[in-house]
Amino acid sequence: MEVAMLEKEISGYIGKLLRENFGRGPGNVFCTISRPFVSIYITNFLSPMENTLLTNQQSVYVQKTRDLMMENLEEEIKSYIEFNTKDKIKEFYYDWNLDEKSGMLLFIFEKDQPYNFDAYHNKNLVEKETIELSMQIQKAPEETHSKLLNERTLIIVRHGILISLEKEFIQLGFQETLKVVKRKLEKKVINQHQSSYEKYLNAEITDYFVDWNFDKDKSYTLFILKP
Repeated sequence: MEVAMLEKEISGYIGKLLRENFGRGPGNVFCTISRPFVSIYITNFLSPMENTLLTNQQSVYVQKTRDLMMENLEEEIKSYIEFNTKDKIKEFYYDWNLDEKSGMLLFIFEKDQPYNFDAYHNKNLVEKETIELSMQIQKAPEETHSKLLNERTLIIVRHGILISLEKEFIQLGFQETLKVVKRKLEKKVINQHQSSYEKYLNAEITDYFVDWNFDKDKSYTLFILKP
C-alpha cells in the first residue's frame, strides 16, 4: 500500500477507535509516516464530560483518565500499524494539549536503525536552541537530533537528559508525578523559546507536545508548524 493511502487508513482507524472509546471522535486526525516515525496529530478532541471537568479546573482527572485509556489502547493501535506496515514498533509516546483540544501519538519502528535525520534549513540552530532550553530546565542532552517529517511536523529527540535527582525519583516509583511536573515546566520554557524556533524554521508553531521514556533516558518533542 502506498504511503499516502496508508496514512489515510491509519487516520480513519484512530478516529473510529477514539470515538468508540471516548464517546466522541476527534475533529481531524493527521497521520504522517516518515521512517522510523509514525506521528498522529489529533484536533478538536474533547468529550462533554472532559469539558465539564476542565471548566471546573479538574484537568488532572482528564489527564489521568486519558492515561488509563491509552494504556488500554496502545497494544491495539500498535497491532493495527504493525499489520499494515509489516514492521515492528519498539516505542510509543503521546501527549495532549487540553487547552487546544489536541493530541499527539508517536510510534517508532524497530528496524530503521540508524535513524536518518535529514538536513533541513537551520537544523543546527534548532538543535542548539533545544540544548539551551534543556540546560535551562535540567542539563544539556548527551545527544540532540531533529527531523522535519513534512512541512508541518518537526520532531526533536534528546538522549541523556535526566539529572541524578530525577533518577532517584524514578527509582522510588514517582515516574507519573515527575512526568506531570516536567511536562508543565518544559512547555512553559518552550513557550519562552517559541519565537526563536519560529525564526529558524520560518514557520509559526501552532501546537507542541512532549513525552519521555525514563527507562531509556530520552525525550521526544513534536512541533506542529504553519509554514
